[in-house]
This record gives sequence, structure tokens and C-alpha cells, in this order.
Amino acid sequence: MHTRTHGLSPSSSHLTICYLSHPTSKILAYARQPVGDVKKLNAKRNKKLCWRVDSKMFSDARGKWNHVSLLNGVLKMNVHSRQMESRGAIFSTAEGGNLSTVMQRKRNVVEHICLLKAKENLSDEEEKDMLDYLYTTQYQMGGIIAISLGRISGQNHENYTHAIYMRFQKREYLAKFYQNPFYLGVLKDHVMPYCHEIDNVDFESEVEDDILPIFRKGEDFNYGVEFVLLIAFLEGSLGGPAEDALASLEKLTLNFPSLIVQATQGSNIDDSDMEYTHGVVIRFRSLDALEIFMKSSEYNDMWRSKFQPITQKALPVHFSVDPVGSEIM
Repeated sequence: MHTRTHGLSPSSSHLTICYLSHPTSKILAYARQPVGDVKKLNAKRNKKLCWRVDSKMFSDARGKWNHVSLLNGVLKMNVHSRQMESRGAIFSTAEGGNLSTVMQRKRNVVEHICLLKAKENLSDEEEKDMLDYLYTTQYQMGGIIAISLGRISGQNHENYTHAIYMRFQKREYLAKFYQNPFYLGVLKDHVMPYCHEIDNVDFESEVEDDILPIFRKGEDFNYGVEFVLLIAFLEGSLGGPAEDALASLEKLTLNFPSLIVQATQGSNIDDSDMEYTHGVVIRFRSLDALEIFMKSSEYNDMWRSKFQPITQKALPVHFSVDPVGSEIM
């Protein structure tokens, strides 16, 4: 069982602004088969999205970018000087896998991680039904701007079998998600009959304020491995050593652009489930990339010196992401 993410290729901050202003009026292409009458419900929305992605949009975008080009499947951006006045340094992959630093604004996002423990005799048909319905939730409510899900690869000490990752536009959309009737119905009718445990971790993070990293779109996001690391820091380390350890991990991920597409991390904001204090999500380019990073001396030295002395427990899991194309419906 592989996983799916939906794809989007046009790159424009203008499109990002359009979506964030009216999140429920734009539907992105999807890979898993939606259930019910979702295709009919979204036909008009998809038409509107296609209408917005026109030459005028990219003409408007040139007011912010001097040049946008696609080289070897990697978006290369020369940013207008007025964007250089924004806060923070953003690291991104440039042509040839080199790391470049571009001064751009960051955007806050909310990451949602859901781990499931499925029953042992779960059939392929039941698994597909469960994952398809979970994937379809993004078309029934606003605020979900990225999603991936699938069967966890290998073993983990907590015996979780499946993982769902979602990115929300704002914290309030996450709160509405938990109370959404469609989502609650999916849990009741298509998840809990197949699973005996479900656990959530949510955290706020920052990404580059551009459509590809915000929506996790483009060629680099269409495939690879989703790596999730949940950490329970010792109480005395919170706010000091724990933040220092996470800063070291963030810095290290930026040093491996040939292996890593994007990494986010933050403290758990789910008051109902505080078993883990922090979460980390890293999109690796491949399973080989994940293994190279995890076996590197840099990562292991950092873990032993920064994390191990202050970590009560940690749970690493990963699942595969299949390429699904990059066209707008």
C-alpha cells in the first residue's frame, strides 16, 4: 500500500494569496479516488481554479518576481529586491542541488499528525476504503492545504500501522476540522471499525511564503518518503535544552538539500493528547535519502549529544509517497 499526495505545478504568490483569501473555492487535483458526490460538488470549483491560473496571473506575479524558470525540475526564483526586506532567512534548493539563501517572508502553518493502529486482519479493500475516505476530508472543509497518508513502513515500538499527515492554513481551521460532521462520520464509519487506537499530535511551524512550499506542491513533493518523529522531552528540558536540540536538528536538515525537500517542527498544541511534547515532519526525496541521513555521523552525533540526554521517549515512523502528477484539474 503506497500513499498519495495531490499535485500542482504553477508557481505564483498571487495564487497563494487567492487561495488563502478564499480557501473553500479552490480545489486541487487529487490522486486517491474521492467518495460520494465529491466530484460533482467540486466541478464548478475546479473550473474556477483553472480560470484563475491564466496568463494574467503570471503577468501579475512578475511584479514580485524578476524571473521564474524551471530548470531540471527545480523551481529557480530570482526574487525582487522589495522581497529582500522581509523577515528571516529561507533556505531552498537551487539548480544542481546546491543550497541557496533567499531573504523572504515566512508563513505560519499548522501540521496535523494522526497515527492509527489497525486490526491485524485488515483486508486490502478495508484499508483502501479507510484511506480513501480520510483523503476525501480535504474536499469537505476549508483550510486543509496539504495531505499525505499511507501504511507505515517497517516496525515501530508502538505498533502503529498507518499515518495521516495534514497541513492547515490556520489554527482555527484545525479546531473546526476536529468538530466537522463529515470527518466525525468518517472516523465512526470508516476508521474505527478497522482500528482500535488513534492518536494525534499537532504543532505550529513556519515555511517559506510561496505556493510550492506552503502547499507542498511541485515535482519534488510528488514522491519520496514522509518521515514523522514524535518526541517526549523531559519536563525540565522544555524551553531550554529542548529548543536548542530542535534548533540543531533544523540546522542539520538545511545542510542536506540533496536528501531533504522540506522539514517542519514544533511543540504539541493538542491539549487532549500530550503523550509527546513535540513533532517533526521531514519529506525525504527517497527511501535511500532517509537512510543516508539517519545513518550519517552528523545526525547520530547530534542525537547522542543534544537529544538523548533530555528525551523521555521518541517515535520515528515513515511511509512512502507515490508520484501522482502535477496538473491542475
